[in-house]
Amino acid sequence: MNLWYLFLAFARVGILGFGGGPSSVPLIRIETVTNFHWMTVEEFADVYGMANALPGPVATKMAASIGYKVAGWAGVVAAEFGVVLPSLLAMLLLFAAFNRFKDLPAVKGMIAAIKPVVIVLLLLLIVDMWPKSMGNAFHWGIAVAAFVLAYFLKVHQAIVVVAALAFGAIFLR
Repeated sequence: MNLWYLFLAFARVGILGFGGGPSSVPLIRIETVTNFHWMTVEEFADVYGMANALPGPVATKMAASIGYKVAGWAGVVAAEFGVVLPSLLAMLLLFAAFNRFKDLPAVKGMIAAIKPVVIVLLLLLIVDMWPKSMGNAFHWGIAVAAFVLAYFLKVHQAIVVVAALAFGAIFLR
């Protein structure tokens, strides 16, 4: 029975957690601490802290941890399936609708209009990060080297990132 409740609790989080972690975490607390009493506030804070220390979306990490605490590995599967299923279904429906209507003039217009907005959002991110990331000549050299490697030499971005990490560990201590 706990598996079903785990699934339901995290499905509610997946359905109502618009905006990711900031909106999902309070919902997870309500479900796990208040509604089902699977943990105390202190235990929840520990799980939240651990989830933030690892890479990836916080809701899925918390679902795995709480699912395991409540019902072992089967609980992990139930909680993860619950938290991911709503987004998965929404994306599949959106993709199906897009594929069906992509040739309509209105949909083509929507896609054409959103592309420059995405570029502007990326530029705003760059403008925000620029002063914090380009502080000295080393940073400029790393940026130029990364650009040359990725753009002109077509080195895979993951290799460029690992190379920058290695360079920083050795030379920028």
